Amino acid sequence: MGGMLDTVPLIPLFEGLNAQQTTMLLAAFENFSCPEETVIFEQGDAANYLYLIIRGSISLLYKPYDGEQLVLTRLKEGDVFGWSAVVGTNKYTSGAVSNSNLDAIRLRRDHLLELMKTDPETSKIIIDRLALNVSPRWKNAYKQIEPLIKTERKSP
Repeated sequence: MGGMLDTVPLIPLFEGLNAQQTTMLLAAFENFSCPEETVIFEQGDAANYLYLIIRGSISLLYKPYDGEQLVLTRLKEGDVFGWSAVVGTNKYTSGAVSNSNLDAIRLRRDHLLELMKTDPETSKIIIDRLALNVSPRWKNAYKQIEPLIKTERKSP
């Protein structure tokens, strides 16, 4: 593996993980890059990925039923987006568009669920850190994620 995934141990989110945990995460994450003004996903699209920005920035967009599209927030290097893929909803509740050339790593929803089954300890560490890393508008992210963690731990 190469590219951005080589930086995983250097990203604060992954600091302090042992070699086995880092190897498992390298297998679960994949590189994602796109040019400026790329629609990464639309509000209502299937929520398949959670993203961590390595370089660049994005805008999260929301279109109310009866109004114009709004910019909810702008996210930059180190920020996480695409939480719908983790909190158990099937569709993204907002859209995302790149403001610049974007380099990110992303975690596919089904890979996270598999990691929760095979290594609950590592997945809990990562989800705890992701929840702490997320922007202030998601202060309750951990509360939304915690039931998912508990459900997956109980699964055979």
